[in-house]
Parts: sequence; structure tokens; C-alpha cells
Amino acid sequence: MTETSTTPRIRPGTAPTAGLRGAHWDPSRLPVGHHVSTQVGMAADGVPATGLLYARGGEKTAVLAMHPREFLATHYLVPEVLRAGAAIFLQMPRAIGNDLRLEHETTVFEVGAGVGLLRGLGYEKIVLLGNSGGAPVMALYIQQSLAAPGQRLETTASGRPVALNAASLPTVDGLLLVSAHEGPGLLLQDCIDGSLTDEHDPFSIDRSLSPFEAKNGFHRPPESASYTPAFIERYRAAQKARVARIDAQARAMIEERVAARRQAKDAPSPALLASAAHQQVIQVWRTDADPRCFDLNLDPSDRAYGSVWGANPVASNFGTVGFARLCTPESWLSTWSANSCVASLPRCAPAIEQPTLLVEYTGDNAVFPETAKRVMGLIGAGDKTHVRIPGNHHGASLGRDYPDGRDGAGRSIAQWLQERFPVAQGVI
Repeated sequence: MTETSTTPRIRPGTAPTAGLRGAHWDPSRLPVGHHVSTQVGMAADGVPATGLLYARGGEKTAVLAMHPREFLATHYLVPEVLRAGAAIFLQMPRAIGNDLRLEHETTVFEVGAGVGLLRGLGYEKIVLLGNSGGAPVMALYIQQSLAAPGQRLETTASGRPVALNAASLPTVDGLLLVSAHEGPGLLLQDCIDGSLTDEHDPFSIDRSLSPFEAKNGFHRPPESASYTPAFIERYRAAQKARVARIDAQARAMIEERVAARRQAKDAPSPALLASAAHQQVIQVWRTDADPRCFDLNLDPSDRAYGSVWGANPVASNFGTVGFARLCTPESWLSTWSANSCVASLPRCAPAIEQPTLLVEYTGDNAVFPETAKRVMGLIGAGDKTHVRIPGNHHGASLGRDYPDGRDGAGRSIAQWLQERFPVAQGVI
């Protein structure tokens, strides 16, 4: 096990953000002679698996990157992987852009299709890249691919059959984790607003539990909030209780639809058929209220005030953009419930036996230092390396006087790949 740090000391919350480059790549860093091709495979459950393969020719190792809700077509690490002498396949998820149909159990089929496709193209070594929400997906895939016959998942979190025991899930050779949170359910449980009292009323509030009340320790930026341990304990309990309430709502919706289908089968009236076909959705408001984003003394780091959605919690709590904003009952239980989401590093990381590199950004306001430390401890591999690099969640610079974290991450990844896997000749 190796742990290194390239972290200059930065006073928390003071790094300017204006003028920083976005979260995507710099095309000028792409090496001369690279080419891009569209590749299409087929997942074991019959869904096409499509993506972009970046290569220079002659590579023996390929990196596969996929996020469950985003297409990483312009991921900033593409140039760095190519320059290291490996190819990189950016796979498009089937649930791109929303949570309505995302069930994490089916992402195992997708990753399996991508790995099989790359094996079929002749790559000798396959390394998975899990960035942010892609990390628990890749950990889940590895855990399922290494599971003994008959021991894989048989249903989704809502009980729908998922035939993973019959699927081809080729094993992989390595794992890259960048900005790796512990899983979408655990992430949401930490940032959902525990002071909301009525899921049907986004303005309902228990002010004694609100992290945005001055009497509870809140201060407006740039001053850090200052919550007491007693408040944090009460608030964390309220967050867990809220997740459990939404779990119950989701399961009740599923049971209602199952009952309607059963009745419609026996007596197919228009009303019953409509009820059986109706897919309810869950509107989840106020999901950007992790106290650590506003009290910079909690699990201190180099992060700035605010969350990945910005420094204005009113906009991110009540606006249309945010975690888990619109879900089906099935996608809530599979993705955003800490109680039933199987894509979690505490559940899956102990099974990882492949060489693993964990890249932590020291100014990340979604993955905090204790989280990264916990993730590192969970990984079962004997060959595991943890590097800490200045940058925000997307690797962008912490300020004009600080290096771009994506450059540091790219160098660390390139070195790690070249030390462990066969690479193409003539890399630059």
C-alpha cells in the first residue's frame, strides 16, 4: 500500500474560482496521431453498449471509463491516458442525463459489454476508470465479476429480476478511482436536507434542524458556519430518517402498481389497466445541505465554501438541478437510497483484488478527507496507491497561484499505468 501527497497548504475556503478552466479536457493536449472510432457492443440484457475509443495504434492496454448518468466524451484525462501509451474507451450509459430509469444493477451489464468489446479488439489488459459516481459502478462491476457462480445479484433493489448469474462478466486487470465517493445513496444521505418535514411541500421546514439558520450555527459566505456537535448529531439522524421515509414512499408506490397489475389481469377494465400502466415519479427537493460544505472546520480540507453545485444553497436546494431531483420508485431504491443501493464502496471495495490507484483532490467539496481515507481502507487489493493532489472535485485549480489538479492527476495516472501495464512504444 502506498500513500503520497503533493499538497501545498491552502487556507480553507479562500481559493478564488473566477477564470478557472471547466471540468473538461484541453484538446491541445491530445497527442499527434490519435484517432477516434465509434464502437458498439451488446450488453447481456440486450441493450446496445456504445462509446468512443481514443487510440494512437499499437496499444496493449485499454482504459474503460463510464459514469452512470453522464457521457464522458470529453473527459479531461483522455489526453493523459493516451500520452501514457494506453487507449481509452468512453462508454455511453443507457440512463444518460437523468435518474428516471437508472438502476445500478443494470450498469453491470453495460460495463461487462464494454470490457468484452475491448477484449475482442485485442487489448491484453483492461483497466477500469471510475470518476466520481463512476467509482461505485466500477467497484460493483468488479465485485460481481469476481463473485462465485450463483452468488451474483438476482434482483434489483425494487425486486425486478436481473440475470447477472447468466451474464458474461469478463474480469479486469486494474482500477483507477478519481474523486471517488462511497456511492450515490451514501452521498445523498450526507447532503439531503434533514430539516424538510413534508416531501409534498418543498418549503416545509423544521427550523430547529435547518443548517441555514443562524441560531444553529450558519453564517453567510465568506464566513464559515460553525455547527455544534450536538446539532450535527441531530441533523445526521434527521437525514437518515428522511431517506427512510422516501424509501417507504417508493416501496408503497411499487406495491400499489403491482396490486393494480394483479387486479387488471383478473378483471382488465380500462381503469385498472390504466392504473397498472401508470408509472409514478418521486420529486425530491432540497438535496444540497451537507454541513461540511458550509462549516469548513468539519473534516477540514482545502475546499472553498459551498458544494459542487455552487455557493448558494438556496438555488441548489430549490432549483431544478440537483441530486435525485426526479426519480421513479425503482431508480430511487437502486440509486439514491443509502439503505438499498448496491453500488457502494463499503459493500463492494473489499472484493477488489486488482491493482488500484485512488486520486483524491484536496479541495473536493463532495469527497472529503475522511471519506477518501475510508475508501482507501476499504479496498481489498494489496497493491493500492493513494495520491492527494490540489484541486476541486473536477480537478480544477484551487486558485491562480496553484497548479491545475488535472495535470497532477494525469501525471500520477500515467506513471501508475506505465509501471504496471504494457504500453505502446513511443509515448510522449
